Amino acid sequence: MFDRYTPPEDGYAGSWVGRAWLPGANGPAVVRVQPDGVFDISRSVATTSALCDLADPVGALRGAAGERIGDVEALLRNSDPARRDASRPWLLAPVDLQAIKAAGVTFVASMLERVVEEQAKGDPAAAAGARDALATEIGVDLAQVKPGSPEAASLKQALVRRGLWSQYLEVGIGPDAEIFTKAQPMSAVGFGADIGIHPASAWSNPEPEVVLAVASSGRIVGATLGNDVNLRDFEGRSALLLCKAKDNNASTAIGPFLRLFDEKFTLDDVRQAEIALHVAGEDGFVLDGTSAMRRISRDPADIVGQAIGATHQYPDGFVVFLGTMFAPTKPREGGGGGFTHKPGDIVAIGSARLGTLVNRVRTSDQAPPWRFGVRALMANLASRGLLEAAVAPDDHAG
Repeated sequence: MFDRYTPPEDGYAGSWVGRAWLPGANGPAVVRVQPDGVFDISRSVATTSALCDLADPVGALRGAAGERIGDVEALLRNSDPARRDASRPWLLAPVDLQAIKAAGVTFVASMLERVVEEQAKGDPAAAAGARDALATEIGVDLAQVKPGSPEAASLKQALVRRGLWSQYLEVGIGPDAEIFTKAQPMSAVGFGADIGIHPASAWSNPEPEVVLAVASSGRIVGATLGNDVNLRDFEGRSALLLCKAKDNNASTAIGPFLRLFDEKFTLDDVRQAEIALHVAGEDGFVLDGTSAMRRISRDPADIVGQAIGATHQYPDGFVVFLGTMFAPTKPREGGGGGFTHKPGDIVAIGSARLGTLVNRVRTSDQAPPWRFGVRALMANLASRGLLEAAVAPDDHAG
């Protein structure tokens, strides 16, 4: 999978943090990534959750002493489980104790595809007809409608009268964003790992997205890439199946590294990011697409502001997927549903400033089961004398 990897255009000269599994410690390490190698900084800060909550995460990252565990290329190569040397380190998702949230229906293109799923009742064969009818009936460019605006409210009333209103249009152009729990803390997989699709799904797709890292205070501290895998048939049958469509074993990929905001990389770079997707199947099928963050309906800061505040706190911080405009419709087997995953697909999600996240598709029952959770992490850090470094300084006050 390393042959699908493209490094960030400015190399690793910025402020990069990740996590790696250390076989000798039988546990994870927080690592600093820089041009001359990857360094274990766990003696200074043992969780990325704690690092993100520090007053100056970038200063702490740059000032942390660390032991070199290898170069970036070596860790990336060893992160492919099919070719792994189990005696050497490999990459994990660059988040640990943070809640894993996602914002849905934040791009018009994917919003309309959610409505298609709903109209088709999860049947991929009915998707093409539903898609054509929807485009004809709505009759306006929803990309020009600001969510929550008076214009959006007027459009809602008009669509309700015509029997066209949808729960997806509600969160797409209404005042309240859809923000849901994508996965449990510690459950995300990283670069090279198998990513899971529920074996009962016949209509699934990748969702290439930017993922923001947010401190417990609500301050946005950095960004990475993610694959918010979706089962279109499950969610199309009923929105109440969102949990089954989204949260399965290995169904969340994040990485390869978290890039902290500093003098070289800011939230404005996220707002202008182009996210590229490449899928290559064992059957020879190839799919390419892009998602332009400048076309997002809700500003990233607004999404974060709707996720955390007086009504909802995250003491360990959280990460949030920002959504995607990419909902593939390229036919794979000639059916009206268009694209669906097959086991063995290699999915590469890339951005010029964030590098490339690469994973191989398996069914969730065939992907390695999730066994290393919060209790295992705490026990491992305790055995290594690192518990004190696993929390931010303010956490000691209880």
